[in-house]
Amino acid sequence: MSLTLGTGPLARPSEGQLNGDLWSALPAHAVYTHPLEERIRGVLADRTVVDTTRAVLLHETGLLPRWYLPEDDVTPGLLVPSETRTTCPFKGEARYWHLEVDGRRVEDAAWSYPEPVAGCPPLAGLLSFYPERVDSWWIEDEQMIGHPRDPFHRVDARRSSRHVVVRVGGQVVAETRSPVAVFETGLPVRWYVPGADVADGVLAESPTTSVCPYKGVATYEHVVVDGRRFEDAAWCYRDPLLEALPAAGHRSFDGDEVEVQVGG
Repeated sequence: MSLTLGTGPLARPSEGQLNGDLWSALPAHAVYTHPLEERIRGVLADRTVVDTTRAVLLHETGLLPRWYLPEDDVTPGLLVPSETRTTCPFKGEARYWHLEVDGRRVEDAAWSYPEPVAGCPPLAGLLSFYPERVDSWWIEDEQMIGHPRDPFHRVDARRSSRHVVVRVGGQVVAETRSPVAVFETGLPVRWYVPGADVADGVLAESPTTSVCPYKGVATYEHVVVDGRRFEDAAWCYRDPLLEALPAAGHRSFDGDEVEVQVGG
């Protein structure tokens, strides 16, 4: 979200407004980098493969941000050159690397731009990993979930006294005067209803889960109304991250035939 998506100033098109034409000075596809101060570590097969306090975060129009880490901070001997090459018109030709740790080989786990194109921020000497191809990532001593966080993205969970009514398939399934409103950069407001204010018997367990690096792990539930089942129409953060803590155990609803009415 933030800089390069949704309402961000480097999104294209942007849903926000500036008092000038930013894109008359920028290329059609913006690339922006800045340093990070956190200590970042990647672990594969119980072995640290990279450990750095010199990471760079790269923002790119329409894409999620990515870490670029100094090659010098990768544990020596673990990177194996790959024959894979790709070309980005905004950054240059990417060279890929396999990771080999104690006999375990991860194909094309990382890439680098040894000779970035003119105008690209300085990426030579840095490489980026596919986060999911490394077993775990640690920021200081906390394990990362999902993708790297964007420091320009925020989540605010606010307790409210507004009247929220949720209908699914035309039937009221939840009604509350004590919702939690979750305001998240670039996304519509989501209203979370206390479990006690959800009608009895309408929720059915679902195996679906999703991961948000800002809110935590969401578990989903089907909504059953008049014999009809609405798949994964409700979700809950049972053990949320700090930003979403007020919404712990609450349900939010969305999907086909879901109507959330918010009053004063």
